Amino acid sequence: MPTLDRQDNVFVLDLGEGENRFHPDWIAEVNGALDEVERAEGHRALVTAATGKFYSNGLDLDWLFAHPEQHQDYLGSVQELLARTLSLPLVTVAALQGHTFAAGAMFSLAQDFRVMRADRGFWCLPEADINLPFSPGMSALIQSRLAPQTAHEAMVTARRFGGRDAFAAGIVDRAVSEDEVRATAVETAQSQVAKAGDTLRTIKARMYAPVVDLLRAKTNSLG
Repeated sequence: MPTLDRQDNVFVLDLGEGENRFHPDWIAEVNGALDEVERAEGHRALVTAATGKFYSNGLDLDWLFAHPEQHQDYLGSVQELLARTLSLPLVTVAALQGHTFAAGAMFSLAQDFRVMRADRGFWCLPEADINLPFSPGMSALIQSRLAPQTAHEAMVTARRFGGRDAFAAGIVDRAVSEDEVRATAVETAQSQVAKAGDTLRTIKARMYAPVVDLLRAKTNSLG
C-alpha cells in the first residue's frame, strides 16, 4: 500500500511494490497522503514513485468486474483523484521506474513533470487494445497534457513507449538510468518548492478548468 515520507521540503509518496492498481482502498490511501501534503505549510513539493516492476498498472479491473453495481462510483473516485492531482497547489513530479499503464499513465500526466527510466519499462495507454474507451474526462486530460500527434498515437494505437521514446515524444521530461529516477525526480521537485501556495492553485485551476470539470462530471462512463 502507499506510504508517505518527507525529504526536507519534498514529500515522497511511494505507491507500493506490486502492480499498484487503483483498488478503492489504494485510492483512499493515496488521498489520505495528499491530505497530509496539502495540510502542510510552507515550501513543499511532491514526488510520486513506486518500488519494483510497476509504477501503476491502472484500474483494478478484477475488482470492477466483481462489483459492477459500483461502476459509476468507482470511476468517479478514479477521476476525482486525477482531477485533484492535476490541480494540487504545489509542484508534482512522477518518478516512473517501471511500467506505467492506462489510469497509471493518466495519473502521471496529471502531475507537472515526469522522470522515466530510460532502458526498461513502458508508458502506455492500452485502452484501444482492451476494448475500453476513454471517458470524456480522461480524454480531455490526455489531450491537455500531450502534443496532439502524440496524444493521437498513444490513444489510437496503444503504442508502448520506452523511456527514450517517451522523452522524444514529450511524454516525459527526463529519461535517466534506473538508479537516477527517484533522485532526479526529488531534485526536480526540490527546485520548485517555493511555488507552493494559493497562486499556483489558481494558475492550475484556471489552466485546467475544462478538464477538471469533465473529470468531476456526475455521469462517468467508460462505454
